[in-house]
Amino acid sequence: MTSDKYYIPFLIPALILTLAFAIRLPVIMRFWRIDPNVRSVGGLLLLGSAVFYFGRPSMLARMNRTTGVPNFAAPLLYSLLTMFCASCLIMIIHWRGGDPRRVRRTNWTIGTVYAAVVTGLWTTFSFADVPVERLRDLDTYYANTPWMREHILLYLGAHSAACLITAVVTWAWLREVSGWLRAGLVLLVVGFILNLCFDTVKLTAVVARWTGHDLDWLSTYVAPPIAAVCALFIAVGFILPHAGEALQGLWTDYRQYRSLAPFVRELAGLDTGSLRLPRRSPMSRRLVQRRTQISDGLLRLQPYMDPEVRSRALAQALARDEAPAQAAATADAVAVVAAVRSLRLGVEPDPGTDAGPDAAADRGPAPGSDRAPDLVAVSRALRRSPVVTSFRARSGPPDPAESVSP
Repeated sequence: MTSDKYYIPFLIPALILTLAFAIRLPVIMRFWRIDPNVRSVGGLLLLGSAVFYFGRPSMLARMNRTTGVPNFAAPLLYSLLTMFCASCLIMIIHWRGGDPRRVRRTNWTIGTVYAAVVTGLWTTFSFADVPVERLRDLDTYYANTPWMREHILLYLGAHSAACLITAVVTWAWLREVSGWLRAGLVLLVVGFILNLCFDTVKLTAVVARWTGHDLDWLSTYVAPPIAAVCALFIAVGFILPHAGEALQGLWTDYRQYRSLAPFVRELAGLDTGSLRLPRRSPMSRRLVQRRTQISDGLLRLQPYMDPEVRSRALAQALARDEAPAQAAATADAVAVVAAVRSLRLGVEPDPGTDAGPDAAADRGPAPGSDRAPDLVAVSRALRRSPVVTSFRARSGPPDPAESVSP
């Protein structure tokens, strides 16, 4: 039995690939039947995990003992690695897209070729004479053995070809994408290039045996850590676009939620009919609820909106060299402050404001009209704009309002 210290290069990448598969599992289950791209990514991560789980020396020994065939685990492990290679190529074909018939034909060709490779692995192993169990140096120990030599070259060649094609196609695709997807593809390119380094190290050690030299340490001690680093880059490459976009969306929702707090405080006390959500509700749902609360408040204020107040505020904001969009938000904020004051002071609304949607549209782009304002920009103006502050000072002390937790 081998020492536990040799498990680390296998268990760490296995756990990382399993984590990547678990993160994508909800998407895989939802779109398994309708999206071949989802199937290819799921199969790739599952096969990658299996390669490292079954590649542990203790697992290899267990499979050999179970079957009673020395080194039976070798063709099984190399078959998993070969199917992983095929999954990489199929994934790239689906990502690139194009004519569906060409995509199906290419995938059929890849499946046929790599099925033939798997068949060749089992055929060459069945003809080879490998009576001595080798758990960590099988490639170099049997490098000169007939049929086993071909067995080793077959899996290394199939793996190298798949990694080279995947790296080249992914690298070319980098120029067409951006953001989190590009970052993930960069990591995938690095991972597949390192896979080529793994194959080079393995092949160098095997060729050294052919020429009568001993470079077994390359295959035994250098290749496994390289494989672990490869798996790290590939797993993170698959996780990053999905997790990055999710975290970015969560952060954007959180920032908008916080930014809308001044608006909610301004409308505090108005009867909007909005329900409070539990504190543990998803941020996206809380943001929708806060936007709905503000929209309901603006509808409540619509009869009290004064277009003259908004026009004067807009002119003042433009005079302060505010950008047009920011000036519009400032004017909307002043209109909201004025409407809230009118409502709380019991000022009778202009009868013309109750004439329906058409009359509301004639009053201009004020909050609650047909052209909805940027709620986040208006909320920020309520808190920061000197124009709004000046208007509050001229209008007297504000009415007390209930505080709203951000």
